[in-house]
Amino acid sequence: MRPWALPLMGALLLSACAEPEAPAPPPLKLDCALGFESLSAQIVAAPGMKPAVKERGEPFRYYNADGGQSSYMITEPGAPGHPAILKQQVTPAGVTNSGCAYGDEKGYAELVAYLEALAKARAK
Repeated sequence: MRPWALPLMGALLLSACAEPEAPAPPPLKLDCALGFESLSAQIVAAPGMKPAVKERGEPFRYYNADGGQSSYMITEPGAPGHPAILKQQVTPAGVTNSGCAYGDEKGYAELVAYLEALAKARAK
C-alpha cells in the first residue's frame, strides 16, 4: 500500500460514517383560525425558525425558516393592519405571499404591497 493511501482511506471511511444533514422542515402552514397570539407562538417555536435582526423603528418582526425557503412577518402594535401575520415563500414559480389579517384590511393590504415590493427588489 502506498504511504499516502492510508490517510485518504481513513478520510473516506470517516466521511462515509458521517450522518447526512437533516432536510429542512416543511414550511409551516398558516392556520388563521388559531388566532394571532397562538399562531405567532407557533411560528416562533417552530423547529429551525430563526429571528431576523430587527430594524430599529419597524413595527414587525421577521422569522426565517431553515433553508431560506420561507419567512414570516409578525406585526407589532403600530404596524399597518396590526394584528397580522404574513408569510413569504419561495416556490418554483417565484415568491408567493399569504397571511392572516386579524386587524384593519387596508393596513394589511399595505403590508402585502410592502412585501411584494421587497420581493421585486431582491429579484433584480
